Amino acid sequence: MKNFFLLKILFFYLIIINSVLSKQVNFFDEGLKLFEKSKFEKSKMLFEKDIVFNPKNEKSYLYLAKIFHSDENDQEEEINLNNVLIINPQNDEAIYMLTILKIKQSDYDEAKKLISTFNIVCRNFCSKKDEIEKKFEKLKP
Repeated sequence: MKNFFLLKILFFYLIIINSVLSKQVNFFDEGLKLFEKSKFEKSKMLFEKDIVFNPKNEKSYLYLAKIFHSDENDQEEEINLNNVLIINPQNDEAIYMLTILKIKQSDYDEAKKLISTFNIVCRNFCSKKDEIEKKFEKLKP
C-alpha cells in the first residue's frame, strides 16, 4: 500500500515537472513575438523568466540588451551585453552593440579593443564595420 502511494506521488510530481518544463521552453519564443510587436515590457519579463530556467541562453540576454537600449538604460544594456559575451565571446551582434555603447560613452580604449575583436569575429554584422569606424574616428583624441 505504501509503495502504491509513493508511486502515485512520484507520478504526480513528474507530471508537474513536465508541465513546468514545457512552459519554460516557450518563454523565449513568446518574448520574441512580443518584442517584434514592440511590447517591450511584456517581452522583457518573458526573457527574464527564460534566463531563470536557462541561464546560458545568450539570445535572451541579447534581447534584454536591445530592450534596455530602446529605454536608453546604458548600464543595464552593458550588463546584458557582457553576459552575452561571457556565454559566447564571438557573438558579433553583441560586440557591435557594445562597441557602439562604448563609443557613446567616449571610452576610447575599450571601443578600440572591441573594434579589433569585431573585425576578427564578424560574420553577420560585417556590413557594420564602416559605421563603427566612422563613429570611432569622431571619438579619437
